[in-house]
Amino acid sequence: MFAGHYGAAFVAKRIEPRVPLWVLFVAVQLVDVAWALLVLAGIEKARIDPRLASSSLDLYYMPYTHGLPATVLWALAVFGAVRLFGGAPRVAAVLAAAVASHWLLDLVVHRPDLPLWDDTLKVGLGVWNFPRVAFALELLVVGGSVALCLPVTEARRRPGLVALGLALAALQAAVLVGARPRSLTATATSMLAVFLVLAWGARLAEAPRGRGGTR
Repeated sequence: MFAGHYGAAFVAKRIEPRVPLWVLFVAVQLVDVAWALLVLAGIEKARIDPRLASSSLDLYYMPYTHGLPATVLWALAVFGAVRLFGGAPRVAAVLAAAVASHWLLDLVVHRPDLPLWDDTLKVGLGVWNFPRVAFALELLVVGGSVALCLPVTEARRRPGLVALGLALAALQAAVLVGARPRSLTATATSMLAVFLVLAWGARLAEAPRGRGGTR
């Protein structure tokens, strides 16, 4: 799952409006950021298999980012860090839940490559094997979550949220019909760049605006 992860950010924003959307955008993709860095460092492993549907990545070794115990630890670490720096318990809990949502959403679409415990027992419902269904699911999650977030968003900021949703849909379409990745290094690097740009876009969407649309 790619775009759908950001749906969890919009839902979390609805639950706890005090958390900046860009922070939630980082939280829901935190384990993928870690995955890209660990792949570049040669710690976690993957390979490109063009025969695979939806995603050509064969994610055969990623216990430190996408294992269930690792996900729990990532979420607890975020909760502890937020509390350590003075964040409210509710804010910390929402951010921790945003981090944990990544594993749950991946469970739906991934092939059985998510370690349930020790990298020998892996799970995944495999919706990726049905590209059109997977794409429709991504759009449904993004569209529904944006719609859920709009009623509690200031009117002047709603166009920015809609634009973010459309951008996510376009990126997901590009993933579906675009060229297959040529190398694992290029894939990991481009993912990090996309995460950064989307977080920046979320920050711009929520930036205070004065009369006449000026910031």
